[in-house]
Formats: sequence, C-alpha cells, structure tokens
Amino acid sequence: MTDPLERLHFQIESAVTEPYLLTVTGDESPHCSCVGVEWDNDRIRVPAPRGWEDSVAHGRLRVTLLWPPAESGGYSLIVDGIAANVTTDGERRLEVTPTRAVLHRRGTPASPHGSACGSDCIPILAV
Repeated sequence: MTDPLERLHFQIESAVTEPYLLTVTGDESPHCSCVGVEWDNDRIRVPAPRGWEDSVAHGRLRVTLLWPPAESGGYSLIVDGIAANVTTDGERRLEVTPTRAVLHRRGTPASPHGSACGSDCIPILAV
C-alpha cells in the first residue's frame, strides 16, 4: 500500500476508538467533540459541531481529528485538514480534506520513520 490516502483510509478503518474533532470557535476558544466518520472519495465527513458557522465566518477552517490509542503506550492517529460545509440528507456536516496525518506516541523515537518532534511519529500523509 503506497498511496498515502489509501494508508490513511486503512488506519481510520482499523481504529478501534472514535475520533475527537478539534476546532476553534469564532471567539478563538478550542472546541472538542467526539464524532463518527465516513469517507467520501478522498475526504472525511463528520457531523458539524455546534457553533461551526461562527468558525467559518471568522475563517477558521482548519480542523484536527484525533483517534486516541487503543491501549496505553499505543499510537494516536492525528489527521489535520481543511473543512468545508456540506449538507447530507438535511444534516449539516463537515467535509475534511486531509492535509497531514501521523501516528504519534510519546517517547524516544523508535521508528525508522521517526521525526524531529522528539516523539515516536510515523508519517502517513504529508501534503
């Protein structure tokens, strides 16, 4: 599996936890909500959080999806992206175009793919 989006799709489908959607509200406060995800071609769809319109009005379209590790010491999946509003079956949703994705865990880099962040990071998608 060499295509980064295929690798990301596999990681998301393999996750045993639900992700948290991290956004910034119109008044610059962080907001976190647990969401379900679905794929639509190369984009991830999630429910729009409360107050999302205010975020859009202030140009805050960058979001992060965070899947916590399934076990202590395991990897978290972190996906950054740009969100757009969509309506599906009358429901407001966000369509997230992934811009970066990594598997991340705290500690000494043990992966041959280690990064400069000082943790054990495995890049999945870099745009």
